[in-house]
Amino acid sequence: MKIQNVSDQPAENRFRPYHIAFLAILIVGTIFIAHRKNGIQDNTPFQTEEGSIFGTVYHIKYQYKESLHDSILARLKNVDGSLSMFNPASTVSCINRGESMRADSLITCVWNTSRSISQETDGAFDPTVAPLVNVWGFGYKKKQVPEKALIDSLLDLVGWYRISIHNGNFCKEDPRIILDFSAVAKGFGVDHVANLFRNLGIENFMVEIGGEIVAQGTNPKGEAWRIGINKPDEDSTGVNNELQEIIEIHDGALATSGNYRNYYIQNGRKIGHTIDPKTGYPAQQSILSSTVKAPTCAMADGYATAFMVMGMKRSQDFLKEHPQLQAYFIYADEDGQYQTWHTPHFYETERPE
Repeated sequence: MKIQNVSDQPAENRFRPYHIAFLAILIVGTIFIAHRKNGIQDNTPFQTEEGSIFGTVYHIKYQYKESLHDSILARLKNVDGSLSMFNPASTVSCINRGESMRADSLITCVWNTSRSISQETDGAFDPTVAPLVNVWGFGYKKKQVPEKALIDSLLDLVGWYRISIHNGNFCKEDPRIILDFSAVAKGFGVDHVANLFRNLGIENFMVEIGGEIVAQGTNPKGEAWRIGINKPDEDSTGVNNELQEIIEIHDGALATSGNYRNYYIQNGRKIGHTIDPKTGYPAQQSILSSTVKAPTCAMADGYATAFMVMGMKRSQDFLKEHPQLQAYFIYADEDGQYQTWHTPHFYETERPE
């Protein structure tokens, strides 16, 4: 094949100066778009924020011209002031004591999310399960196996359908019913900070609170955010953090639930902290770790807890009917060996619709 020399072509076929200028602009524009896609929009630095909240730690990275530390902390404190069971002045604490039944905007949002998850999972997730969690020793009481009669009596105080909001106030069937949003509060806190960033037009960020995560765009290297899933090794100290899997996320919310850290042994029996709201007893399922990707981190948080109660078969059937959720389970087979299962689109980097 003959290679033609442009300089030998007729003048009318040669590139004119404005052709060259157009090509130059096109090339520069393409490079600029590629850089934006890779998170290298300009020289805007990535900021890092770390601290403690909700009884755990947070790690946040975001690309912005200046630190947003005060705004981030204000959002986290707002969530704590609404949802924390350990803050006696929080909205939920006042409601539980019957001092005020008024619902603020944050607790209303979390209640609506929790109620929806409870309905969808037939009560496998329930924000009124606190009395049972407490009596098993994962709240304020000593870790001990309660009597059946006590469990049966507390079941009368458990059930999301026993409580509602009317005219901005919570209404309980029984004043002893306790609301506890601990299973979604961290995820909601992550969403709350992520929404702050989105409102400011920040495209590249990662918010993590106690292992619950929202990530968007790219990391400081211009690559997808890489998130690790821990092996469910029985280590109540939390020292062992060996990873089972690493996934990449460009836009998504991720949360994990498991009994491999929060448990105790009594009379040779392992007692996990995930309580089945229907039976009043710790969930005895083969799933050791439940990781969920969802449109919001609060949703991912709640469904991850629900799947620990539902077990493999019910969870798999549920996920087939709810494609907006993706999940990754680590479970024990009949020989006690670790096995994994995931939904078909779990490894996709974009947020589920």
